[in-house]
Amino acid sequence: MFIDRAKIFVKSGDGGNGAISFRREKYVPLGGPDGGDGGRGADVVLVADSNMTTLIDLTYKRKYVAEKGVNGSSSKCYGKDGETLYIKVPTGTIVKDTDSGKIMADLSHGGETFVVAKGGKGGKGNAKFATATRQAPSFAEPGMPGEERYITLELKLLADVGLMGFPNVGKSTLLSVVSKARPKIANYHFTTLKPNLGVVSMPGIESFVIADIPGIIEGASEGIGLGLDFLRHIERTRVLIHVVDISGVEGRDAVEDFIKINEELKKYSVKLWDRPQIVAANKSDMLFDDEVFENFKKKLKEMGYDKIYKISAASRQGVDELMKAAAELLSTIPVTELEIKEEDKFVPEEKRFTYDIRVEDDVYIVEGSFVDRLLAAVNVNEPDSLKYFHKVLKNKGIFDELLELGIKDGDTVRLNDFEFDFLL
Repeated sequence: MFIDRAKIFVKSGDGGNGAISFRREKYVPLGGPDGGDGGRGADVVLVADSNMTTLIDLTYKRKYVAEKGVNGSSSKCYGKDGETLYIKVPTGTIVKDTDSGKIMADLSHGGETFVVAKGGKGGKGNAKFATATRQAPSFAEPGMPGEERYITLELKLLADVGLMGFPNVGKSTLLSVVSKARPKIANYHFTTLKPNLGVVSMPGIESFVIADIPGIIEGASEGIGLGLDFLRHIERTRVLIHVVDISGVEGRDAVEDFIKINEELKKYSVKLWDRPQIVAANKSDMLFDDEVFENFKKKLKEMGYDKIYKISAASRQGVDELMKAAAELLSTIPVTELEIKEEDKFVPEEKRFTYDIRVEDDVYIVEGSFVDRLLAAVNVNEPDSLKYFHKVLKNKGIFDELLELGIKDGDTVRLNDFEFDFLL
């Protein structure tokens, strides 16, 4: 099953906590602190795999959580880092932050990697806080939390040439005769409901990848029909082969169809509309008046299109010439990366620990992620650790803010479930 979109949840590992430990040996009564640092949390990394062609695996498993770092221990032993969590995705996958819709990465090369969630840093053990005046610190840092987010994965096929045109004009038949691809072929509209890839390999030309993309109709650029699902898959192509039904057996006008498809391209992306096009007038074996093709060719040349080929995919008439023309045109067009506008790029926010102060019933309440982290690092029941706690509050500017709010000596300050009397 071809799945080209998936939404998953990723969370990197939290950092391990630093250890609070003191050296205790028979002949070393005052050994000092020896708590080691916590290990780093594991990253979540996406890996582009050229052997994958669909995102179906990521629709069955949608939650990915990486390992936490191991806590530090005594004897200055550092905790083990978490093992990186790798997630394979098909080559050609666009990674977006679901909440903002911004693009995080374009994994367009096999083996390319992207860290979608960085692991948290391990906390320092109490051995790192020892100084000449503080020789026995009874506090340590907790590990930093890992990142977590929902990401949206969109697959945009990596094809050199894209076959485009209205439904039932013979794109799938053309793909089947120029490559080993075996798409579904039938005489009704929207036979092809998923993109199909094939490799064109002929004597005298450089091999290239060709894609038969589901047909579009008027309004595709607004999402009507297969709409945007179609247009997304031709963004990477360097050359477009525009297939039209020249026979008119279904009562369609080849020139009108050609104009309508190009109007949809232009609405979706001017750059896509401006991409080199080769026109394949298909089903010529059912054409009994050659003047129809000549008139078609004349009108398209007036529009500025000069690469027009009369073919029959069913009988292979003119197909080799068409493929050689595509290969020749490809040789003149360099491979370029998918262009991502600066305003569409995801910029990760710097991780900050914040706090808020409010007054409720004469109690000054300080709360937020900064408070959570500070209380996790100290032992408020130990004098030296409590001294460090007050020093951090002062250095952070919290005491100054409390004074601006009118706090006086003896007033109560509450941080989560810990309370103390304010004394300047």
